[in-house]
Amino acid sequence: MTALLAVAGAAGVAIVVVEIVHWVMKRLGRRSPLAADLARTMHRPFLATVTLLAVQQAVRIWAGDFPGRSGVVHVLVLLCIAAGAWLVGATLLVLEDMALARWRTDVPDNLKSRRIKTQVVMLRRVTVAAIVVLTVGVMLMTFPDIRALGASVVASAGLISVVAALAAQSTLGNMFAGIQLAFSDAIRVDDVVVVEQEWGRIEEITLTYVVVQIWDDRRLILPTSYFTSKPFQNWTRTASAVLGTAEIDVDWATPVEPVRAELQRICEDTDLWNGKVCVLQVIQATDGRIRLRALVSADDAAALWDLRCLVRERLVAWIWDHQRSSVPKVRAEVEKAVTLPSQPDGHHAHDTHPDSDADSDAARVFSGGLDGDARGVVFGGPVPVASDSKD
Repeated sequence: MTALLAVAGAAGVAIVVVEIVHWVMKRLGRRSPLAADLARTMHRPFLATVTLLAVQQAVRIWAGDFPGRSGVVHVLVLLCIAAGAWLVGATLLVLEDMALARWRTDVPDNLKSRRIKTQVVMLRRVTVAAIVVLTVGVMLMTFPDIRALGASVVASAGLISVVAALAAQSTLGNMFAGIQLAFSDAIRVDDVVVVEQEWGRIEEITLTYVVVQIWDDRRLILPTSYFTSKPFQNWTRTASAVLGTAEIDVDWATPVEPVRAELQRICEDTDLWNGKVCVLQVIQATDGRIRLRALVSADDAAALWDLRCLVRERLVAWIWDHQRSSVPKVRAEVEKAVTLPSQPDGHHAHDTHPDSDADSDAARVFSGGLDGDARGVVFGGPVPVASDSKD
């Protein structure tokens, strides 16, 4: 009875203390968002940890000897380890959530925020994995038999590590690549990239794979090692603003200055343009036509796509309405055949052109000269031998 009363009393005192702390944190949370998050997230793990510790100490001190005492104490120790890991994990997750809430990504200039969000998300996954692994390891080390097994395994740790590294080479490579991506700043969450000839946005980065949201809402799943071993385009590496082009082909007779003025007017009339770059240049002149390239800028890749389509559409419409002669044309030269009078011998005048003389050495390849005769013998085959006739 003394042991049961001690355990119940210790648990009751622990619950009262935890509730008092929780009430104080809620009061502080009215003025501090951090305190409010701690009171909301850490209440249950804190209650479980303090209560289990109090019960364990009560059993050790007041319970005395009873059948199965060592097993009960061992179970309480395991529960205390698990509850402590839960408390530590909840505390770290609250701090990471506060960092994410401070650096918002739904604002125009969010380059630094996206970098921090990427690093915090990766650290969250690493933290959870590390806490789980360490907790399981500590719990297993409380068993004497496993401690002895661990001592024998340490002797062969070198061979085991080599075998494990070979077996999990791809997985480990992706994990190290994920950590490298988190801190190398090569890609971040919400970066706009062109990868595998697809244009999309980095939606999620994990330790083993990266999710790219394609512009048509498809998802491209790539291993993290892809971004450390293959080239790709990052349109928002240093800033969100990007440049884009819209190209059209017109006739050589097109006056360029009016088209350039129209491009400027188009850019000024739309909110998609950020007011920085609006340039029209002739970049090619071949095949009877010239190619005009309109270079424009926008605040982000999505606005740039719409701006390029708008510029192309309005330039085509304007040229059709105001410079229809500038539409590309196909030119051909047609000559009328002229019949020359016949000569008295029945041949036409052009048949006696000096270049067509049958005796000209320049017109012959296999005869009419030393080289031509030799070539004719080679390509003409064996010379037939005439047979003698006695008739």
